[in-house]
Amino acid sequence: MSRIVVITSGKGGVGKTTTAASLAAGLAKAGHRTAVIDFDVGLRNLDLVMGCERRVVFDFVNVINGDARLNQALIKDKRLSNLSILPASQTRDKDALTADGVERVLEELRSEFDYIICDSPAGIERGAHLASYHADDAIVVTNPEVSSVRDSDRVLGLLASRTRRAEQGDDPVREHLLLTRYDPHRVKKGDMLSVEDVQEILAINLLGVIPESQAVLNASNAGIPVVLEEEEDAGQAYDDAIARFLGEDRPHRFLQAERRGLFGRMFGG
Repeated sequence: MSRIVVITSGKGGVGKTTTAASLAAGLAKAGHRTAVIDFDVGLRNLDLVMGCERRVVFDFVNVINGDARLNQALIKDKRLSNLSILPASQTRDKDALTADGVERVLEELRSEFDYIICDSPAGIERGAHLASYHADDAIVVTNPEVSSVRDSDRVLGLLASRTRRAEQGDDPVREHLLLTRYDPHRVKKGDMLSVEDVQEILAINLLGVIPESQAVLNASNAGIPVVLEEEEDAGQAYDDAIARFLGEDRPHRFLQAERRGLFGRMFGG
């Protein structure tokens, strides 16, 4: 049975699209048939992060409006044969998505894929609601700062009350916390919330902690999901998170500040 996973946050710029791309690529790499959908109509960043922006002919809105069939709009990833991307429209506004249209597309995807990853717009407005309504799992992405965590708490309220599972009285959406841009040195100085601080506020399962890393930006600019950058800390952290999502027990890494050597302490390196 396929599962729909929404990648969501209360605040923009926390790494949702990076996470959606890496989760989708990681699941496909693990052998699961995976589709990832960009719900952020009007902005359309997922295809850039996935490196397929030049191959976009039809998009999510075209499929909803009946201008194209789903298989015409899905873009097959060149690196992973069991991964497909459904891009958002860059020329429409968010009202172009309809509840019936979204449901129809998701049901069609369920028949073909094991996992359907929904890259949600930030916040709790209509676009985010459509992205999360059919979710079986939700990965709440947050930075370790007060405003980001507070806004994520509002998203958890949406997931608990305004999804199809909540309306029908089914088992609740499984909630997972992904903490991004984590810097143990700043935590130690008191400039950033610790993992424990964030967990205490949000009280949901910790899926992973992604360290602050230039590799994330470099991979995005190159159109490569950072999880495929296996030598980088951020890539390894995403790989760990995906393994935990699939049920593997892995210890959390990159939580402690590395001790600097003598020359590092003397010269600030």
